[in-house]
Amino acid sequence: MRITKKGALLIFLVFQIILINILKHYPEFVEQYYSNGLYVLLSKLMRYSFGWIPFSVGDMLYTLAGVYVIRWFVLNFKNSYKDSINWLLDITSVLSITYFAFHILWGYNYYRQPLHKAFNIKAEYSTEQLIAFTERLIEKSNLIHRQLSDNDSLKIELPYTKSEVFDKVQLGYLTLSKTYPHLVYQPQSLKKSIYSTALTYMGFSGYLNPFTNEAQVDGLIPVYKFPTTSCHEVAHQLGYAAENEANFIGMLASVNNDNIYFKYSGYTFALRYCLSEVYKRDPNTYKSILERVNKGILKNYKDVQDFWKSYQNPLEPAFEKTFDTFLKANNQTAGIKSYSYIVGLLVNYYDNNTL
Repeated sequence: MRITKKGALLIFLVFQIILINILKHYPEFVEQYYSNGLYVLLSKLMRYSFGWIPFSVGDMLYTLAGVYVIRWFVLNFKNSYKDSINWLLDITSVLSITYFAFHILWGYNYYRQPLHKAFNIKAEYSTEQLIAFTERLIEKSNLIHRQLSDNDSLKIELPYTKSEVFDKVQLGYLTLSKTYPHLVYQPQSLKKSIYSTALTYMGFSGYLNPFTNEAQVDGLIPVYKFPTTSCHEVAHQLGYAAENEANFIGMLASVNNDNIYFKYSGYTFALRYCLSEVYKRDPNTYKSILERVNKGILKNYKDVQDFWKSYQNPLEPAFEKTFDTFLKANNQTAGIKSYSYIVGLLVNYYDNNTL
């Protein structure tokens, strides 16, 4: 029996799904041969290819793809009833190619070794450890806030444009790479998304385009959030697909930057996650330690909260649910909740490192 190209692509899609279900049980193999092997070459190639272009090539490709898909459905809608099998084969053929491109260009990083193993730190922590670390983090954040403002009740305004923040991101990764050579970030491909308004209404501050390896940042978010968000997306570029791990690497890159505003953004970013976790575990302690945080820091938090509230809409929960499903389908069983796991990484990392 002769197999058509569409039939072959359907078989290839099934093969890919089976392969991924096998690879998820061999994270060390993925870590060595993909994340620290093939992916390093592919990601640099794409960043060299698209990083110098001032606009988002990936966003443009998504636009063209969207137009093509709509056009295809319009032209083939009637035929779908007459030849449903061929119509379904067309769709699965595209899915097969897209699925392959997504994983070979970036997606296999979801199945790499957990970060705490690579950094040789524990994954679990006690409430006592959490509270002790949060208190240290409050002292550090307050100290940097006082260096930036004489009034502890004033919020910090970053004196940079968003493009200037992009220019400084590499400095933090350069310092970090002296300890962790695999975190060298060169060349840069960091851009504001042309779909920033849509991203904001969806509740997302950025994303990595896996097909062009461009780090996309929502151009509407407050400048205060730009250092950590940019560093987070770069962490994705460097192969850390899990959200909690990208948060952790992004925070380290921010606080290892010589720029004090990056440090402020990074430490207060970590503090907010820790305070949230303290609240979940021990609400009474949360109330007492929150009083120690400089009012200016809390005002920065409120600015960000007010920004997101101004873009809330009825469809946002649906977008979050979709992204949550996507994360769970890609080896992050906790879904969006995995974002909070950065706390465990921070607590245990700084147990042996200077804050």
